[in-house]
Amino acid sequence: RTRFNGKQAAFIDVYRIGQQSAIDVADAVRTYINDQQSTLPVGVELSFWDDDSQIVKNRISTLTTSALQGGILVLALLTLFLRPSIAFWVFIGIPISFMGAFIMMPVFGVTLNIMSLFGFILVLGIVVDDAIVTGENIYTHLKTSESGEMAAIRGTEEVATPVTFGVLTTVAAFLPLAFIEGARGALFAQIPVIVIPVLIFSLIESKFVLPSHLKHLKLRSEKEKQSKFSKLQQSFADGFERAIIRFYQPLLKRAISNKTTTLVGFVGVFLVILALIMSGWTKFIFFPRIPSETVRATLTLPAGTPFEVTNKYVIKMAEKADELKQKYIEPSTNSSVIINILATTGGSGGASNQGSVRFEITPPESRELAVTSQDLVKEWRNLIGPIPGAESITFRAEIGRSSDPIHVQFKASSLDTLKEITDKVKVRLATYPTVFDIADSLSNGKEELQIELTEQGKALGLTRVSISNQVRRSFFGSQVQRIQRGRDDVRVMVRLPIDERRTMADLEDILVVTPSGGSVPLSHVAKLIPGKSPSTISRIDRYRTANVSADVEKSNTNMTVLQADLKSYLDELIVQYPGVNHSLEGEAKEQRESFGSLGWALVFVFFIIYALLAIPFKSYIQPIIVMSIIPFGMIGAVIGHWIMGMELTIMSLLGMLALIGVVVNDSLVLVDFINKKRSEGGELMEAVLTAGAARFRPVMLTSLTTFIGLMPLLFEQSTQAQFLIPMAVSLGFGILFATFITLILVPVNYLIVERLKSLFSLQPTIESTKAPHNLTVQS
Repeated sequence: RTRFNGKQAAFIDVYRIGQQSAIDVADAVRTYINDQQSTLPVGVELSFWDDDSQIVKNRISTLTTSALQGGILVLALLTLFLRPSIAFWVFIGIPISFMGAFIMMPVFGVTLNIMSLFGFILVLGIVVDDAIVTGENIYTHLKTSESGEMAAIRGTEEVATPVTFGVLTTVAAFLPLAFIEGARGALFAQIPVIVIPVLIFSLIESKFVLPSHLKHLKLRSEKEKQSKFSKLQQSFADGFERAIIRFYQPLLKRAISNKTTTLVGFVGVFLVILALIMSGWTKFIFFPRIPSETVRATLTLPAGTPFEVTNKYVIKMAEKADELKQKYIEPSTNSSVIINILATTGGSGGASNQGSVRFEITPPESRELAVTSQDLVKEWRNLIGPIPGAESITFRAEIGRSSDPIHVQFKASSLDTLKEITDKVKVRLATYPTVFDIADSLSNGKEELQIELTEQGKALGLTRVSISNQVRRSFFGSQVQRIQRGRDDVRVMVRLPIDERRTMADLEDILVVTPSGGSVPLSHVAKLIPGKSPSTISRIDRYRTANVSADVEKSNTNMTVLQADLKSYLDELIVQYPGVNHSLEGEAKEQRESFGSLGWALVFVFFIIYALLAIPFKSYIQPIIVMSIIPFGMIGAVIGHWIMGMELTIMSLLGMLALIGVVVNDSLVLVDFINKKRSEGGELMEAVLTAGAARFRPVMLTSLTTFIGLMPLLFEQSTQAQFLIPMAVSLGFGILFATFITLILVPVNYLIVERLKSLFSLQPTIESTKAPHNLTVQS
């Protein structure tokens, strides 16, 4: 029985199939409802419920807005640091690369959805990195080249190696996301399918299209009249260059003069933050609890509960939801935050002991009242109160949940043993203050009457089987005929009249036929003993199983510590019950599968990046210099979560995995520049100091564009964006923090490695004892 906003209702579910668009299907349904409304009888109306297309529209709108805002911010940032013409042509690479990815989406079977849109936002700031380095270098060569064409050729060739391999390392870092195991692996796999084609098309654009546009650039003449904006931009660029000379160069010289102290200091900070993570001070939640726009309560009563009893409690739950609807009214619109209430009595297969109540609420970004779905659940739970005899009543108000935060599975041969163990585990879980909705799969069972033969019955030659069969034929009936009427199969059953099978007395008085052909009342030959039996029996590998599940207030719980404590208790408990096996299922199982994939992914990424870096450097040591910055990118990601007040999640770890490929790009540019200066005959110390100053602007700009491109998403309030934000935090703050470290630590590490090489080769160090006093910043 179904009620919609207190009225009797019937529902028809409409699904999309194949490649149909959910939005198109929903629009067709809405059109049909509007057209048919006027043709319905009085008192009958058509409406819709649980429109998933609206969620899709909101997600697309949210992420599209974030992408547009990020793109505008990236263009503004490029314009401040570079000439407007260079900034424009660098920015043009974004839509060109995105169009390339759109072309490839049908090839890989990817649609425009929340994950694919998130992939575009992630790569928004990264995609211009190669164009920034190339464009900035072309403009630098324009000052010394005889023509714009030569400047474009030389500038592109000079940074071709670091730019190309920088893109390849980023591709290598995103690639493992396509192979993450677990229930959510298919969702994560859509991100690299978007990011990788965008990066490949961006590389092609920056090598062939961008130089052909920038060859037409001309240096500004001193006599040329400049606009106010040009003067402002030039003033900002000149001020930035002066800041490099005034602040960065002295800091770099001091760090180089105290190489060991600098390195030890950075390593110390890394170890402290690592200790805070490992000790549990920084909480880790496998998948965050994202408030949903639909709240649901599910009631389960003992098997066999009459439909009327279940319906009474479901109506009570719906009435309490309606009280909340009347309470929370928006002041400006005078409408409730609760939109619709749906109550259903009866479960799958006609189960009369189950029921549910759901209600929709307005999206958080359009909600004026400061009330969340969790707040409504807590108040609703209190209003409903305890339901007598209920086996379970669960409340859900979150999205993205595929399993329970706590789920323990036991396997044994004895049902009694399983019952004893599950009772102890439930008592243990109840001791955790943030654990609630504790339940097990061993229901209280269905009431039954067990037939036990008396001595007289045994003497008459009766058996329990023969008596049970006769009782079944009397009450349930015996099929005597089967008639086919068209498409209907009619079965004719013979049984006692309804008046003779209503009460226990009727059952005890039925006549049982003995083997000798006589008849005797059931009460003379058997006893009817009340009892209970399980309504369902689950087996895995022929063993009976029982599951204990519970929900957790994740915002107030360190799940890592809780799961470790629970595992320790279970290990001690199982020792007392030989032959019983247990395993942590639910989110714990998902976490094991995902972490296993991440472990192999990390090994793969490190190996591929090392191999890719060894090719251009023709060295086994210099790739280590470039990769030495990776741990500090992780520090930035963790600090970013602290700043944003967020816990680490699986999405955070995926962001850190992608960060590995992005964070080495700046290091690669610096080390490549140092090598080029040394190959031209420059001294080591001069080459190191010159590299930091000359590459400061492109290095800083590539990192800022990545962060700025993600910034609108970081502060997005919509429901659809919440579980994506941790990945954006890891990538944005990680690259921002690592950049500052790169500009100091990479030159220091380069000099340390060169010193070690000279010591082991027993040659005098080639490091100059004095740094050059006057350096010109190339821009």
